[in-house]
Amino acid sequence: MHRPRKPPGLPGRFLPAFPILKQKFIVEDNPTIPILFQWSNGSVSKKVAIVTDSTAYFEPGEAEALGIHVVPLTIKLGNSTFQEGVDIDTEGLFHRQNFSGGYPVSCPPNASAFEQLYARLHQQTDQILSIHISGHLSKTIDRATQGAESLLGRCSIAVVDSMTTSMGLSILAKAAAQAAQDGADLDEIVRIVRGMIPHIYMIFFVETMEYLERGGRIGRAQAILGSMLNIKPILFIEDGDIIPLEKVRTTDKAIEKLFEFVSEFDNLEQTAIIQRGQTPGKETRALQERLEQSFPNLQFPIIQYGPDLATRVGPNALGIVVYEGLTF
Repeated sequence: MHRPRKPPGLPGRFLPAFPILKQKFIVEDNPTIPILFQWSNGSVSKKVAIVTDSTAYFEPGEAEALGIHVVPLTIKLGNSTFQEGVDIDTEGLFHRQNFSGGYPVSCPPNASAFEQLYARLHQQTDQILSIHISGHLSKTIDRATQGAESLLGRCSIAVVDSMTTSMGLSILAKAAAQAAQDGADLDEIVRIVRGMIPHIYMIFFVETMEYLERGGRIGRAQAILGSMLNIKPILFIEDGDIIPLEKVRTTDKAIEKLFEFVSEFDNLEQTAIIQRGQTPGKETRALQERLEQSFPNLQFPIIQYGPDLATRVGPNALGIVVYEGLTF
């Protein structure tokens, strides 16, 4: 399967390119990745605080252990409202949907949630990196930017669009947290993250097209025809948005496409298989076993995609997240 090329960005809006070496992260600043908001007050501060949102995947207690602050998105189902990762997970979401009917909707946090968190963090530091789910998938990045405006002139805050979600976002947040722990300042961490973003890929297939239709990514007629023909779209996150890459008719063929995609990489740094539940299904195990046989030096952990992504791809998606190792 041909891997889509990361598209070029708009020149002239970003920090200049500057290669750096920081611990194990060897990255080159990428001028195609936007910093949506950055204000510097010119002062020297303590360790950089790292903020992300609940679409990032973490093991229980992992974000807290790394000092990463997580702002939850809101999931609405019928008349009920939940906070992602706080009082609802993916299994709970679809369990409730089976009884209540309707479709879940993901909503970004309020700007005040970010404003309050930034103000609290400002009591300990005057450098904050806030990295979030792609702006094409959620307005979370806009709310983070609005929340940062209240600290203009008092705190250096960089709000960065990750151009991804789920495991891809957590890879970036954890890299930022490690760099902060190692003593990097805000500008250094921003360069690390921006250098990594173009090397993170996410591909998956879905068993039903109704969630893509509701999200406006395909039309009603296309969804009906796809269901009649049992078509399983292969989807790819490119330039921060979910786009159709290919269509297949069987689950076995879809799994083959995921395997082919991973096989295209010459230098894999980190990978994960994403699925709905915590217990691996038959297809997930088959994909994992094949990948482990072909790449014996790599681990392919199985993780659960969160409620926000579930509102976009439905209950039975299966995918791969790849962080491509960097070589210069």
